Amino acid sequence: MADVRETSDATFTTEVVNGDLPALVDFWAPWCGPCRMVAPIVGELSEEYAGKINFFKLNTDENANVPSKYGIRSIPSLLLFKPGDDKPVATIVGFRPKGDLKKRIDEALA
Repeated sequence: MADVRETSDATFTTEVVNGDLPALVDFWAPWCGPCRMVAPIVGELSEEYAGKINFFKLNTDENANVPSKYGIRSIPSLLLFKPGDDKPVATIVGFRPKGDLKKRIDEALA
């Protein structure tokens, strides 16, 4: 079962930055077609990386502060964070195939 949890401006620091595992955040909006295409891939990755990476999604229509802080201008944007660090170690903008996402995640966490 895919474990991609919602996060928000209010919970981002606690859940993502101060989490116990690396975290991948999918910045998305309900009206965004490519966001809907990448969502099932992120779900599959959350199963494959279970126990290694926490997966979150953040609705950019409902939360403006975090996307603004990280300069999110296009969605979907996927940012990967290491625990305790509020600077992303990887940024992936736009739809990418699953293999590309896995490669970027593995490189960033190596």
